[in-house]
Amino acid sequence: MVAEVRILDGRKAKTSFLIIDAQSVKNSDTAEKKGYDAGKNVSGIKRHIAVDTNGLPHAITISTANIGDRVGALEMFELHKCELSKVMNVLADGGYTGDNFAQATKQILGCGVEIAKRNELHKFAVIPKRWVVERSFAWLEKCRRLWKNCERKLNTSLQMVTLAFAVLILKRF
Repeated sequence: MVAEVRILDGRKAKTSFLIIDAQSVKNSDTAEKKGYDAGKNVSGIKRHIAVDTNGLPHAITISTANIGDRVGALEMFELHKCELSKVMNVLADGGYTGDNFAQATKQILGCGVEIAKRNELHKFAVIPKRWVVERSFAWLEKCRRLWKNCERKLNTSLQMVTLAFAVLILKRF
């Protein structure tokens, strides 16, 4: 569906530029698999997404919250290697810093990693292009069922996120 929307928009079906991020989400008491993200102080799951410059998803993975951003992103790249075959550059935040991540991304996707960092601490500033992935997470938060993880299984959570993006795309285009 994303490829068709990109073609209608006058773009190629596969993107050459990805923006990645992860979001920790609290679990309800019915969830089977739980992890603890000490950085965010959240017990639950973590959503890893890779979007293009329009905020359209090209790869989504759900893991327990104890899985780090870099590890989750590499799992996502490995799972969606075919869909991401044309990617030339990946933009990420400071949580993805490190030569190991950049080398593993180069090995899996054959592309480079660019880290967008804040210049000054304690001052709010919109980081160019990074707001796109944050907006995609905000779109997900509008879905009542996704503001908190209410699903028992990780795969069900993945399907609900995919369904939310499908509804968003159908309404948008």
